[in-house]
Amino acid sequence: MAFGIYPGGILGDDQGIIHPVRPDDPDRINEALDELQGEADTLAVRAYRSFASTVTPPPPTPADPRACLRRGRTLDLVLQFREPSGDLDGWPEFVREAVRTGGPELTSVQICEEPNLDLPAVDGSTPNVLNALVHGVIAAKQEARHVAVGFNAVPSFDPSDTFWSDLGALSDGRFPESLDYVGLDFFPDVFRRVPADRLADAVTAVLTAFRHTCLAQAGIPDTVPIRVCENGWPTGPGRPERQQATALETVIRTVADLASELNIDGYSLFALRDADSSAEGLFHHFGLLRDDYTRKPAFATYRQLIGELRGRPIRR
Repeated sequence: MAFGIYPGGILGDDQGIIHPVRPDDPDRINEALDELQGEADTLAVRAYRSFASTVTPPPPTPADPRACLRRGRTLDLVLQFREPSGDLDGWPEFVREAVRTGGPELTSVQICEEPNLDLPAVDGSTPNVLNALVHGVIAAKQEARHVAVGFNAVPSFDPSDTFWSDLGALSDGRFPESLDYVGLDFFPDVFRRVPADRLADAVTAVLTAFRHTCLAQAGIPDTVPIRVCENGWPTGPGRPERQQATALETVIRTVADLASELNIDGYSLFALRDADSSAEGLFHHFGLLRDDYTRKPAFATYRQLIGELRGRPIRR
């Protein structure tokens, strides 16, 4: 399996954008990434850029992802569709330009961010997002055949949800042919509590349903890999730092155990550091590091898991 992490400080919650109490420190971020990577040949660095033509889009995060790309690390670039009118003018060229200028370190491009979730900070709240998703995936793959192109989504527990069937109806043959992966963002035991002894079962159920129910409704075959694009467990009030390490180890090992059965090719953790370690809100505390860059116990856990699991084979 391939492993990655989001190293920036900016993030979104259900109200909008959260800015970190301390700005990014490239030297300390790279020190932490070097330590996490250990003896692995590479580690994917997740970064976000947004498109909008009639308003100012959210800032890219991290501001300079290339500063993180040393020791063979690669760029996992997310291109968000944030044009409030839903107009696609300029969007395919934005995607093409991002792929063209990504450089040799660019190995994967995700088109849209959580297009099936209607919250202000993600693309599911943007009109015409399904068309943006389809056209963006096709444009990215046409621009660079060597870059893995995909999109992501969150789990859906609503039987009346039509996102996946609508996507299948909208896409022509070029869309599934352009897909190299489909990503899943999920946070078990974060927004809906799960007993510790049921966490592995919950992860298994979500990933299995994603593969065999959601993707099947969109006509996406089992040969297209799944990858976990965002997963984490926040600390803070009622959430001890030691429990973060335990929860993440359970989730990551379960994902790795399912990799062959469900064709899962990667895992990326959210996030490297807290936005604000003194805040009470969940979204401020997802880091393996506190906002002053000191390590939580989960930092060593993720480093150990990368070293142990990175070479485990998967079905192709």
